[in-house]
Amino acid sequence: MSLCISTTSIPGDLPTKLRAIASAGFDSVELHDPDFTSFHGTAGEVREIVSGLGLKVALLKPFHDLEGQADQQVAFDRLEAKFDLMEALGTKMLLVGSARTMQTGIERDSIVEDLSNAADRAQRRGLKIAYLALPWAQVTTNDLQASELVEAVASDSFGLALNSFFSLAGGRRPVDLRDLDLSALFHAQLSDAPRLDTDIRMLKRHFGLLPGLGRLNLSGFVKVLARSGYRGPWSIARLNEQDQEVRAEQITRDGYRALATLLDDVSGSEPGLGLGAPTLPDRGHVRGVEFIEFATDDKSHRQLAGILQSLCFRMERRHVSKSVELWRQGAINIVINSDQTGFAHSAFLSHGPCVCDVGMRVDDASQTVARATELGTEPFTQAVGTGELEIPAIRGVGGSVVHFIDEKSDLHRVWDIEFEPVKKTAATRPAGLRRVDHVAQTMASSEMRSWAIYYMTTFDMRKCEIVDVADPAGVVRSQALETPEGEMRLNLNGAAGHRTFAGSFLADQFGAGVQHIAFLSDDIFETSSILDAAGFPRLEMPANYYDDLRVRFGLDMELVETMRSANILYDRDGGMEYFQIYSRPIFNGFFFEIVERRSGYQGYGASNAPIRLAAQMRLQRAEGMPLR
Repeated sequence: MSLCISTTSIPGDLPTKLRAIASAGFDSVELHDPDFTSFHGTAGEVREIVSGLGLKVALLKPFHDLEGQADQQVAFDRLEAKFDLMEALGTKMLLVGSARTMQTGIERDSIVEDLSNAADRAQRRGLKIAYLALPWAQVTTNDLQASELVEAVASDSFGLALNSFFSLAGGRRPVDLRDLDLSALFHAQLSDAPRLDTDIRMLKRHFGLLPGLGRLNLSGFVKVLARSGYRGPWSIARLNEQDQEVRAEQITRDGYRALATLLDDVSGSEPGLGLGAPTLPDRGHVRGVEFIEFATDDKSHRQLAGILQSLCFRMERRHVSKSVELWRQGAINIVINSDQTGFAHSAFLSHGPCVCDVGMRVDDASQTVARATELGTEPFTQAVGTGELEIPAIRGVGGSVVHFIDEKSDLHRVWDIEFEPVKKTAATRPAGLRRVDHVAQTMASSEMRSWAIYYMTTFDMRKCEIVDVADPAGVVRSQALETPEGEMRLNLNGAAGHRTFAGSFLADQFGAGVQHIAFLSDDIFETSSILDAAGFPRLEMPANYYDDLRVRFGLDMELVETMRSANILYDRDGGMEYFQIYSRPIFNGFFFEIVERRSGYQGYGASNAPIRLAAQMRLQRAEGMPLR
């Protein structure tokens, strides 16, 4: 078994693609013929590059219009020329797509004869042809028809190729593949897709996705093929056109993570399949957010401390040797790091005041880091002082850090070991904030899928449907990720350009990062009253929103007026309700949120996002200032 990827999935020239493929961990490639023809060098030179990188060419592709041609000899001459190229490249297999055009009135017997002739030519040269049904072909448009042709040809040099996109995107199930003769399967391509009611050709061109990002049952697809005895390459097939905008290193790294995780999941659920996939440590089981750390200087420290005080947090501990404070309320730990050394200071110099570190509570910190690094994530270490703990960590979004705390060692005692209590001051009445509900990270839209794969392959997290949020200056895409029990919730918000509120945050922060943190309250109205007394600077909502809210949901007038006076937003899904309060933005676009979930509400108030964004945009720029 080998892990393979098509060069069509990767931007750049051929040497760039091959270096990125090898660096990501793949051991073979599907070489796209146009990538070779545009290369300024010989087939022998490509072969040397491939070999020097520890790769092999699993197959050359694609060859079109082989069978049923008006001038069949020309087709065979073309085929022989490709065989010459294959021998020079050092590959034994050619991917042939079913003919898109054939002579009018072609009979099946003639098609079989042409394919048998091609198989004989391949056999004489010790080569193989993998035949793939293309949905847009003239005659052979599905797997069953291709399988029947392979059976009719009956040659060891002529077998079947399957692409999960073509096999499943039309609504078929993996179990339907059992109708095929999979003993002659030569090559398997893996590509995911969303569930869309559109022509499959359009779907492939615009919506082909890495495994795990779509809705296809790829695990079932792999299981059926592996049970049949298939032991050939598992290949990431051509993706959608938008992926050509992503860096080669990013798409190959994401592809390896997605493919290795898929195969590891299948092997774990059915160990006897003999996939030979890389064995990975288990996904990290996240129990919640242990801490959120801000990098600040003296000025931004005062600003952040002020808003935390207005949220009724209390500064409880100081680091024994550094300018680092621990602020607490409920199960929420906020760390303010204004030390002039270490990673936090570097993050401040690069991004200004920002969230530089998120600590997650997991079952096994070392195992979580081991899995992440196996999948290509960079581990994080820095010098620790005397008496300090070395906490396992990896790099995260925007160059930030993710630390892991477990109870298998002293890691969970970090607050007692590295921090000392401050002197008692006047009692602060808590506002009823219990824990971190969710963390929202803003990034360029081209990065969203990459970070979604990062989280879903490293941690036990599931994705929700992507939501398009209307901003006064454009559209922001939002992807929610959650652990099964909801202990950890993330929102990935993708911005295109700098005109949106999210886009301006990216510009001001010089890169991706945490843009807002939501705290959970059991009674948002009591919390709101306490925050009023503490001087919490809340975001003001337009009166028109509440007039519409009353009509849309049929709410009691008194409740609506209470929410209006407190600038509380509302959403409902069946009998489940959601309430939201936002702070005014600080640090060029960062803000806090307080939420209450009733009766099992699972969303994030997406319908309220345009209202919130409009209110924030009013504060972000002085009136009359043009949008950038």
